[in-house]
Formats: sequence, C-alpha cells, structure tokens
Amino acid sequence: MGRNLLSGILYLLCMALVQAGTDKTADELIRIQSEISQANKTLTDNQEQQTALMSELAEIEKQYGITVVSLKAMEKQIAEKQQKLRKVKDETSTLSADISEQKKALEVQIKAAYAMGKKDKLKLMLNQQDPALSSRILVYYDYLNKDRLAKLDYILEAQSRLTALELEQVKDTEILEQNLKVNEAQQKLLVDTQAKRKELLALLEKDYSSTQAKLSQLQEGEQRLQKVVAGLQRFNFKEVIKSVFDLSSDQPFEKLKGNLPWPVEGQIVQKFGSQRMDSRWDGVLIEASEGTELKAVSNGRVVFADWLRGYGLLIIIDHNDGYMTLYAFNQSLYKSVGDQVKAGEVIAAVGKSGGRDQPGLYFGVREQGKPVDPLLWCKQPEPGEVG
Repeated sequence: MGRNLLSGILYLLCMALVQAGTDKTADELIRIQSEISQANKTLTDNQEQQTALMSELAEIEKQYGITVVSLKAMEKQIAEKQQKLRKVKDETSTLSADISEQKKALEVQIKAAYAMGKKDKLKLMLNQQDPALSSRILVYYDYLNKDRLAKLDYILEAQSRLTALELEQVKDTEILEQNLKVNEAQQKLLVDTQAKRKELLALLEKDYSSTQAKLSQLQEGEQRLQKVVAGLQRFNFKEVIKSVFDLSSDQPFEKLKGNLPWPVEGQIVQKFGSQRMDSRWDGVLIEASEGTELKAVSNGRVVFADWLRGYGLLIIIDHNDGYMTLYAFNQSLYKSVGDQVKAGEVIAAVGKSGGRDQPGLYFGVREQGKPVDPLLWCKQPEPGEVG
C-alpha cells in the first residue's frame, strides 16, 4: 500500500513538471526518484527490523517462561531441604539430650556398684545364714548389670545415629548453599530478561507508534492463529487421542456446554465480539495476576504449545469431535504437544507474553475451527467475574 501511494505521488509530480515545462524537469525527476527509492528502502528496513524484533521477543518470552518454571522448582527444593534440615536438627537435639540422660543414669549405677564393691557380692554368695536374702540380692546384681549393658548399647547406637545425622546435616547444608547460589543466579537472569524485554517492547512501541501499524500487527497475529487452528482442524486427532487416552467413559465435549469450569478466576475485561481496534475479540480476556496457575477446562490432548505472534505463549487443547480450547498470553507453559490432560489439571501460568504490558489470559473456544463465545460454554459467573 505504501509503495503504491509513493508511485502515485511520483506520477502526479512528473505530470506537473511536464506541464510546467521547466528546464529543471529532469533534475527534479531524478531527485524525486532517489527520495522514493530511499523511502522504499527505509520501509523495507523497518519491516525487516520489526520481524527481527518480534523473533527476539519470542525467544526472550520463551526464556522468561522457562526461567520462571525453573525458579519455582528450585524454590520448592530449597524449602524442602530447609524443612529436612530443621527435622534433622530437632532429631539431633533430642538424641543428644537422650544420650546425656542415659549417661547420667549409667554413672549413678556405676557409682552405686563401685560403692558396694565386689567383695560384698562374694560375701553374699558365701553367706549361708539367710539364703533367700542372698538369692534376692544376687538377682538384683544381675538386673543392674543387664541394665548397665543395655544403657551402654543404647548410648553406642545413639552416638552412631547422631554421627550419621551430623554428617547428613553437613551434606544437606552444602546442597542447600549450592541451591541458594543457583536460585540467586536464576533471580538475576529473570531480572535481566525482564529488563531486556522492556527495552525490546519500547523499540517495538516506537516502530508501532501509529494506529495503522498496530492494527496491521494485530490482524497478522489473528491470521496466524486462524492458520494454526485450521491446520490442526484438518488433522484428525480422534484416533490418536483414543489410542493413548480412553475417552469412551468421558462425556462428549458438546454435552458440557454451559457447564464448563473457567480456566482461571478473574474479571472478564474483554468479552467475545467486543471491539479490538478495527477487529473483534474472538475469545475473552480474563484479568488475573501474573503467575496465577490456569487449568484445562476439560479432558483432552495438547496439540499446540509454543509462542505465536500476537498471542505469546499459547496452548491449544483438542477435546475431540472438532472442539478445541485456546489459552494465550501465558507466562509459562507446563505442558508439551502430545501431553494428555484432565479437566482441572494445571497447564500453564498467567502472564503477559506476546508483547502485552498487563497480565491476563486470552481464553477461546473453537467449534469445527470457528470461534464461539466462551460465555455460552462455561458456567455462568457473577457479573464481571469468572471462576
């Protein structure tokens, strides 16, 4: 369109110059041709730059999503390791106190035995005046000896367990310190990625400063999504799904109309069919905090899980018989193509990928490849709310 306009301008200027009959016609014509050539080159360069920036944005947002997932996993490991260390510390403290008590009891027995002396036992054995008393005292001696031996065995075993616990504590502390270092590095990577994304969005905003440019970008994204859905629709997943995921006992998706759960709780800020510049929303936009987990609304199989221009990190689930659900603008994807999912299973986290400046979830429903209103399929929410 830009080149046709420039060509038209060139034609009108040339006609004006001819009619004027000036001697500078040839020079003016050459100058104008040069300016048009430069304008065309600038236009081409801008388009190439925009394409390159969008490719870079895709890689950054993918990396951001991966880093967030990795960071969450590392934080979970750190929490588990800290909890384990607390338990080991408590057990070590309890065991040390128990050993100390056993040692004190043993010391009392040893002192008592020493005070009585070995000669007393020998005298009792030779004492024939009161055999019953001698017998009882000898039994008492045997009892004390067995009890002392039992206490000694317990102390030895407890000390061995205490040593093992201390070694385990040292090892777990080293692992925890390593995990904390990795966690710190991932936090830095996350901050750097966020900063780089912000710079990139500023460049893209500069390139797309005009409404027409933004509209073209939006329309191109919608066309890409339509092509993806159409391509997936042509492929029959029915047999593939049934071969690995028994759907025979599941209620058909079409029977769930009006009763599907919402993928995430939040306010619907854009309804199906509402204005989207010179286009229309072919799904709903749900406002939710970044990082909020979102869930599959029904059983199915992931048939798309990747970054798509205009929609960011996108997951598409096939529910058989021509029905699909779409979840876009995600921060992270937890599922891959081919994964089978159950209703209510967490599949991604809410984000603002695709170049958005506010977090939210695009949720769409497709019937035979055509967009349908999710409000007709999901449970009726309170005014403005879902979930």
